[in-house]
Amino acid sequence: MRAVQVTGYHRNLQLNDVPEPKITGPLDVVVRIGGAGVCRTDLHILEGQWAEKSGVLLPYTIGHENAGWVHAIGDAVTNVAVGDKVILHPLITCGLCRACRSGDDVHCEASAFPGIDTDGGYADYLRTTARSVVRIDDGLEPADVAALADAGLTAYHAAAKAARALRPGAVCVLIGAGGLGHIGIQVLKAISAATLVVVDRNQAAVDLAVEIGADHGIVADGTQVEQVRALTGRHGAEAVIDFVGEGGATADGIEMLRRAGNYYVVGYGENLDVPTIDVISTEINFIGNLVGSYNDLQDLMELAARGKVALHTTKYPLEEFQQALDDLDRGLVRGRAILIP
Repeated sequence: MRAVQVTGYHRNLQLNDVPEPKITGPLDVVVRIGGAGVCRTDLHILEGQWAEKSGVLLPYTIGHENAGWVHAIGDAVTNVAVGDKVILHPLITCGLCRACRSGDDVHCEASAFPGIDTDGGYADYLRTTARSVVRIDDGLEPADVAALADAGLTAYHAAAKAARALRPGAVCVLIGAGGLGHIGIQVLKAISAATLVVVDRNQAAVDLAVEIGADHGIVADGTQVEQVRALTGRHGAEAVIDFVGEGGATADGIEMLRRAGNYYVVGYGENLDVPTIDVISTEINFIGNLVGSYNDLQDLMELAARGKVALHTTKYPLEEFQQALDDLDRGLVRGRAILIP
């Protein structure tokens, strides 16, 4: 089968012919990929940022946002059948550790992460397990929802966490209205009565944000902090969800936060640089976000089935993977890039 693989860091991906994955365990599920999301993390992988953390051996198949059709199942699989349309939770989890038993499977003590530390979905087929597949509504298509498996799930996880602390009328600033941000806006609009303020450098992204539910859109032209403070009576926002995490976004975001506010870190790339005296004197909180749980993904797919969350996508044939990555790197993708095998 075809598979787009990492063969070395600081070099382009390579399309290779590799063996199809086979059922080797009773709970294995092999999925025929219908869509694989192209994520900025894939660029960071090629930069070598994940090499030491993942410990993955090269070559391996990249791609951690996947959906498709069940192709084969192990003898003990009962939750899906061959032919079912499914989206894949990004982690393969054990189901036995304390985190899994608490429903916090993203912190599974014995997990694998297809596309990060084992073979992923830039390919015709991918092997996962029954614990990782979520059957999707008949009205949804795998290529249209694939990026919800990670980008959407991560955005949902952070937005739902923020929503639990936001009262009606509270202000939530979302920095970045790209692949994750435009999903986070829709999720918050569906589950919260907070006022949503979206900040992005790109006018088209800001326009899209307002179109899909943001109450205020601000182009980051150097005046964004002052504009947010003006909108909030100079108090700042109760919550900031930072989907960027680089290029000075964190310094701006902290300036937009009110006393006792919560700063949700989703994007990454630069260091948080804040004097500890500022943290204790204002009681601001910094909260990390890593993907989301299986239950989060089920909740998100329910919103998708009801039409509350829709991905804006640009689709590419699998063999045009390099064009998709280049477009993402140059900021030319509005919404999410999807590879179609």
